[in-house]
Amino acid sequence: MTTLTGLSKDLIGILLLLIFGYCFLFVNIDTKDLTIPASLLNVNSIFLSIILEAIPFILLGVFASALIQVFVSEELIQRLIPKNPYIALIPAVIVSALLPVCECAIIPVIRRLLKKGMPLHIGVVILVGAPILNPVVFAATFYAFQSNMSIVYSRIGLAAVACLLIGLSVYFFFRNSNQLRDVYVHEHEDAKVGNKLKQTLYHASDEFFDMGKYLLFGALVASLFQTFLDRQLLTNLANNDYMSSAVMMGFAYVLSLCSEADAFVASSFSHTFSPTALLAFLLYGPMMDFKNTIMLLSFFKKRFAFSLILIITVIVYAIVMAYGMVSR
Repeated sequence: MTTLTGLSKDLIGILLLLIFGYCFLFVNIDTKDLTIPASLLNVNSIFLSIILEAIPFILLGVFASALIQVFVSEELIQRLIPKNPYIALIPAVIVSALLPVCECAIIPVIRRLLKKGMPLHIGVVILVGAPILNPVVFAATFYAFQSNMSIVYSRIGLAAVACLLIGLSVYFFFRNSNQLRDVYVHEHEDAKVGNKLKQTLYHASDEFFDMGKYLLFGALVASLFQTFLDRQLLTNLANNDYMSSAVMMGFAYVLSLCSEADAFVASSFSHTFSPTALLAFLLYGPMMDFKNTIMLLSFFKKRFAFSLILIITVIVYAIVMAYGMVSR
């Protein structure tokens, strides 16, 4: 039954591709009398920008995931991770700072590591930490906030603290239980017996098309929000730290920006919002946004996915509020 389901999905994909090719080559649409609202054109532009921005990182993530599947054994992971669940959080944060991947690429990597036996709370630390602690994001933040270096260092420091607290919370509530959904992945028979390179390519292609459909849906909804959200509402709330931080977290969630680019968007609000609200935007977006929510719900059990969203939201908000009180 599972094989038939996989084959039907492949046939539908091939059919859609053939229809698209036929329309592209033989269907001629006269656009002279065709008027398209500016808002829809804006949705299209934002949608394409999100997709084009995310695809290179998705490819990076799925190839990293495929390499882990082929070359990393369960025994190796068990040897490298400290036995003490609390001490293991420290190297997890360090690993997060060394992985040059954004939030689009990290989910397939973590899913593969969890399947290989990585403890759940360690995987979550890397999941939320890598998109914000990695050197590429640090460099982008440094460039965007050269005139306010406190935001640059505060982003990294607060993110590290948030990762530790999120990991502790996940361990407290879920321990090392399996929270992955049973997602069908089409297996190629010759991938099991072929060389390592062939296995890697097969696994990467399966992972890419598996992740891609959720990215497309998430990007579409995010582009609709960006187009039709009244940004004047944000500026009206900028004078209240408690409210403005919550609003900027919601704004980061809706925008679904890549973490390599979000610092430049945040810097454009630097004359309107306080450093506390800007940090709320810079911390929450890479850890949780709309397109990542779709992916989490696709590959993790719903109860865990919603619980993780709540944990991240509460911890990030509490940390930025504490930062705001201390820095006054």
